[in-house]
Amino acid sequence: MSASLRELAVLFLKLGTIGFGGPAAHIAMMEDEVVKRRQWLSRDEFLDLLGVTNLIPGPNSTEMAIHIGLRRAGWKGLVIAGVCFILPAVLVTLLFAHLYVVYGSMPQLGSVINGIRAGVLAVIVAAVVRLGKPFLGKRFMIFIGVLALNLFGIDEILLLFGAGAAGLLWTYTRQSKDVRLPAFLPVPAWNLSTLIPAFGTGMMVGATLPELGLFFLKIGFVLYGSGYVLFAFLESGLVEARHWIMQSQLLDAIAVGQVTPGPVLSTATFLGYVILGFPGAAAATAGIFLPSFLLVLAVSPFVPRLRSSPLAGGFLDGVTAASLGLMLAVGTVFASTTLNDTVSWGIFAAAGLGIVFRNLNNIWVVAGSALAGWIFGFL
Repeated sequence: MSASLRELAVLFLKLGTIGFGGPAAHIAMMEDEVVKRRQWLSRDEFLDLLGVTNLIPGPNSTEMAIHIGLRRAGWKGLVIAGVCFILPAVLVTLLFAHLYVVYGSMPQLGSVINGIRAGVLAVIVAAVVRLGKPFLGKRFMIFIGVLALNLFGIDEILLLFGAGAAGLLWTYTRQSKDVRLPAFLPVPAWNLSTLIPAFGTGMMVGATLPELGLFFLKIGFVLYGSGYVLFAFLESGLVEARHWIMQSQLLDAIAVGQVTPGPVLSTATFLGYVILGFPGAAAATAGIFLPSFLLVLAVSPFVPRLRSSPLAGGFLDGVTAASLGLMLAVGTVFASTTLNDTVSWGIFAAAGLGIVFRNLNNIWVVAGSALAGWIFGFL
């Protein structure tokens, strides 16, 4: 294995192992490692990839890992980075699933997880601040980011494409100088999530391996947005339409997805194991992640061309600004459930100070936050 492939394997195995907190935290950690520390990508290149991954189906952080691997070491890097980022989450989730099936309950990590969540929240906030710096002189892009923050809960793909169209229109009017749009517009604060249709229809009894794999393959090709959107798909597709699992089993699977590192789509591994054992776990995992590799490979050649066009660049700026707004929105939701006592606030503050003043690597932030959570929980 070449040096660049070994670097990718080590980095993404590490990120997959310590990557608690969901896509926003994962992307924050990747930006810290590949832009700030290793300088494999410029900040603009990273933001372009972030914008593109938000416009295609699949898990954003996994696709960012795949994009980075492709940029660093070609198609071999694509495979190494993606698999190494996914593998730790899949193995940990598989262990939880086995314990769940055997013992009928989940091991509780309690205060350790609470500490990790507080530290990860500091990582998310720091990343949004760093990635948002290029937009400080672009008032309209700041508006788009604030709008995305306020509209969190609406169908994300509609929001991102709308932000891209607004960015393109803004760039066009700035070039033509014939039309002027206001730099700031009123920002509404409504939530349209109730208008999103449910996923899955029909009735099935029992599950076969091809059916299970095909179900998760379809999700991999159409899933936009956060893990919360995934859970809506699973609720309507597995519980209501097909009756392959019970509501309580889905809730347990969601709990595992929240307390294990790496991509939240490893929830599919848990559910596949519960439904059809190890073969089901393999089929569900392959089905939900395979589309990400194919989609990144398909769109990657177009990213430099998009940035070289001023209008396409305006589109990407709009998408990226909205992506940052959504990251901050995820962080806000995360904070509402994480920062609920003096200990969590203290861990969050200490982690933030460590990132800002000591330039701590994320692995030390996560490890230190876990240790602090365990100590305070023990006391």
